[in-house]
Amino acid sequence: MKTRWTPIKTAITLALCGASLAFSPAYSAGQEAAKQAETKSMTMLPGDDFFAWANGDWLAKTEIPADKSGWGAMGQLAEETNQRIAKLIEGLAGQKDLSPEARKVADYYSAYMNEGAIEEKGIAPLKPYLARIDAIKDKAGLTRALGENLRADVDPLNATNFYTENLFGLWVSPGLHDPARNTPYLLQGGLGMPDRAYYLDKSQRMDDLRDKYQKHIAAMLKLAGYDKVDDRAKRVFALESAIAQTHATREVSADVLKADNTWTAKDFAAKAPGMDWNAFFKAARLNGQQKFIVWHPTAVKGEASLVRSTDLATWKDWLAFHQINHFASVLPKAFADQRFEFYGKALTGTPQQSVRWKRALSATNGAMDEAIGKIYVEKYFPAESKTRVQQMVSNIITAFDKRIDKLDWMAPTTRAQAKEKLKTLYVGVGYPDHWKSYEGLAVSSTDAFANAVHAEEFQTAHEIAKLGKKPDRTEWAMPPQLVNAVNLPLQNALNFPAAILQPPFFDVNASDATNYGSIGSIIGHEISHSFDDQGAQFDAQGRLRNWWTPQDEKHFKEASQKLVAQYSAYKPFPDLAVNGQQTLSENLADLAGIAASYDAYHAAMGAKANEATDRDFFIGFAHSWRTKMREAAERRGILTDGHAPPQYRTATVRNLDAWYKAFDVKPGEKLYLPPEQRVRVW
Repeated sequence: MKTRWTPIKTAITLALCGASLAFSPAYSAGQEAAKQAETKSMTMLPGDDFFAWANGDWLAKTEIPADKSGWGAMGQLAEETNQRIAKLIEGLAGQKDLSPEARKVADYYSAYMNEGAIEEKGIAPLKPYLARIDAIKDKAGLTRALGENLRADVDPLNATNFYTENLFGLWVSPGLHDPARNTPYLLQGGLGMPDRAYYLDKSQRMDDLRDKYQKHIAAMLKLAGYDKVDDRAKRVFALESAIAQTHATREVSADVLKADNTWTAKDFAAKAPGMDWNAFFKAARLNGQQKFIVWHPTAVKGEASLVRSTDLATWKDWLAFHQINHFASVLPKAFADQRFEFYGKALTGTPQQSVRWKRALSATNGAMDEAIGKIYVEKYFPAESKTRVQQMVSNIITAFDKRIDKLDWMAPTTRAQAKEKLKTLYVGVGYPDHWKSYEGLAVSSTDAFANAVHAEEFQTAHEIAKLGKKPDRTEWAMPPQLVNAVNLPLQNALNFPAAILQPPFFDVNASDATNYGSIGSIIGHEISHSFDDQGAQFDAQGRLRNWWTPQDEKHFKEASQKLVAQYSAYKPFPDLAVNGQQTLSENLADLAGIAASYDAYHAAMGAKANEATDRDFFIGFAHSWRTKMREAAERRGILTDGHAPPQYRTATVRNLDAWYKAFDVKPGEKLYLPPEQRVRVW
């Protein structure tokens, strides 16, 4: 679900970091509509609101946990999985004969859980970092500091993650035009709020959030011992507002053609004047790189200019605030509470912070994800599940291949290229073929702050070490314990982590109809990402290349625009509609994925498939998207996420003829579309 961690980074609740989900206000927490959903589902027709009809009982009886911004089938599974993992890790602590890697996992978790030690240290671990910032005397020193802070913390294609608090974000991946060589990508950064819209939107709600954010900046600086915090916060916010002006929109960020900008190391001085790029890259350990892909050229140019034009004192306050803000979770409780006050309560409407063990697990997962994944699959992922899912994958790929054969609008040359992508697709099920090593990661059993610093540095060094080496197309972008799935366009590969291959998404004891409706549609979704508006721009080798005839490309774009219009007509709030263009990739994948899975299920069941099993198939699909979301978090998702709210993702069934037959959907019902208006792409 590609987000291109889909939510699937979003309607899948992420097991590692609980990424925000995008949902409809009709099903938001505390609203009367949600409370009456069960009654409505008894009286409404499937053709009026299939999401509410299929999920009415769940919507009526389910409340969002106090420490969550949203809750759903994926969130619940992630919670259950996390509880199992936490018990596994806690069980390691008392064992003597642990592997060095397992010992690091246990120590990392234990240090984070030791709140007493963190309180006793106070801000002492932070002081050397703030002292280095305070010692910056000129723009040359500032540039070095900005370079030293660069981290491999973004991923625009696989995770659709464009956010970093650092001035820029680094991504290491195969080159857009050279999939045989790993390349450094540079992305925009520097904001403390999620997106430029939070700084530039003139609505009253955003005004209120901006005011709360400035107070948050001041509060964090005060906790760290700074004076004149209101003035400092005002200047930091003004700088970030100027940075936001240079940033690309979420919609532009998702357009890989606009990101296709190769700069040589020498180009930066001419194209983005304002800072010493040689010094920046040297400090970032990238001084040996001759070529970069600049994903956000306007931001790189604009932010470099701000380095030159903005006074040094403001930049130092900006650096100090983000250092404090970023590591708040491993500082004394007052820091963590203040961070939650803004990012939890104000930004997502979450009333209660997660308990300590959940935050400890999230931090440990972030630091040593595959080490934990190895422990998890040994205990909880049976070989039977892997075998059966692999067969489902094979069946759905075959179904998709047959759908390509039936496209009367596609030219033979385009068809051959599409089939080649399917033929060479790498599909990882459960866990990676090769595990990541954490041999060089230093972990303390008593120092949570140092562990967090070391983990980030280790991860970035691990990514930089890939430069100059041939990419491994079987490398995973997700750990096995994540409730999610992903398509990796530059690798022409898919990952289906073990954690999502369990009930309610996959059950070895469930019927084929139910499994294909749920996990099958997710598998089809990820396969389909290879052929959505973005994935279709990459060939079988993962190279950004137009392999379409002009006529086929025109037809594909016209069909896609019908889906854009369909989703843009959905308006969850009076002042906020779904962005059909921003969510197009996911909507295309949802539609093609459920269609291919439906074909595969019929092929698997043969004569046993009928209208009754069809209903099970579609209900299984709807159950996988049942979700409730707090309004603040939902609004954030609509602005920043590439996925539509789940009720509208469920409504993609209105484009499938079989759904109408299974539920006897008639003209006049709200979801009814005449056959000629049903979107058909793949």
